[in-house]
Amino acid sequence: METTVLVVGGGATGAGVARDLAMRGVDVTLVERGRFAGGTSGRSHGLLHSGARYAVDDPEGAGDCLVENRILKRIAPHCIADTGGYFLRTADDDPDYFERKREACEEVGIETSSVDVEEARRHEPDLAEGVERVLEVPDAVVHPTRLTAANAADAREHGARLLPETEVRDVVRENDRVVGAVVDDGSNERRIDAEHVVNATGAWAGRLGSLAGVEIEMAPTSGVMVAVEFEGLDTVLNRARPAADGDIVVPHDGQVVLGTTSVDVEDPDEFSTDDAEIDRMFEECSTMLSGLDPDRIDRVYWGVRPLYTEDRERYEGRQISRGFYLLDHDARDGVIGLSTIVGGKLTTYRRMAEAVGDHVADRLGVEEPSRTVETPLVGHDDPDRIDEIVREFGASNPADEDVTDRP
Repeated sequence: METTVLVVGGGATGAGVARDLAMRGVDVTLVERGRFAGGTSGRSHGLLHSGARYAVDDPEGAGDCLVENRILKRIAPHCIADTGGYFLRTADDDPDYFERKREACEEVGIETSSVDVEEARRHEPDLAEGVERVLEVPDAVVHPTRLTAANAADAREHGARLLPETEVRDVVRENDRVVGAVVDDGSNERRIDAEHVVNATGAWAGRLGSLAGVEIEMAPTSGVMVAVEFEGLDTVLNRARPAADGDIVVPHDGQVVLGTTSVDVEDPDEFSTDDAEIDRMFEECSTMLSGLDPDRIDRVYWGVRPLYTEDRERYEGRQISRGFYLLDHDARDGVIGLSTIVGGKLTTYRRMAEAVGDHVADRLGVEEPSRTVETPLVGHDDPDRIDEIVREFGASNPADEDVTDRP
């Protein structure tokens, strides 16, 4: 089998890369070892960041989130619940940090408004008693399985081949050039020849890199999410403090998702899970939302962040930037025909995909520009269709299975 570009990894970023390139007229094949969004994307908390979370420490990253938040609300409304968000300062939080957060948001251009606590309680009656100040921001909720499936289906409509449940067994090199990969769909092993291979495997990028003979220093961290039956919350809640465990509550219909922790792991497939992390979610998130009941847990799941650093001895966990990195292995390692995209956030997947698309198009001599900023995703005008696509792909994932698996 031959293709121009082989994209490995069927999360939001990989599916986004396939869509971006297919829309430019490039012949693309997308392979994913499991189901679409089955890795990091489908095991996230599903917060569509406004940028406010990062405004104090990473204003550039916050600005990227703000831009992509606005784009996705326009091109993917069927994958998003536009809930808005609150940053909450409790009695135990530094009041100066709340002001720094507000000022940093203003400098980035994030629209905020200070909301009287009693007014906020009228909107969200279950806010915890210890809440003392409220800052409103344009956060939202994104359903990652829908988003990834929409990108994959859109790529297919533009001519891409989709090969889920297909694992890369080897990367084929001829001297200093990557020329394809050997893949296995469970019943048949075959070679796919490609002019360029994109490594979009996220936390598993180092593993694929090693097959190609390049070293990619990943620094993945795991985090727990706890989905709890809870009626009535309509707004994303964030704790107004430096990023820490249990500082996000994401509303779904009839549920909330509590998150999250940050624990360094060596293997994104094999890591310990500790029930103490679940207890910590209730302890911390209850400072923002009252009435959380451990007896009403619907599901618990851990995700692994695809963090990348060139200095893991110096940085770890929450110290590592949530920005993304596009690794050109020709310039970096002397290996032609291979690029890797790592880091980033679900919110910025489209921007990441466009960066990869621009890079690969330049290498292939393709002049067609990216059109993903202005082109709505498939199903945007027919919300029922997106869940038909999800069911077609068998793409049920814990981040949003309560939404996508509804009859």
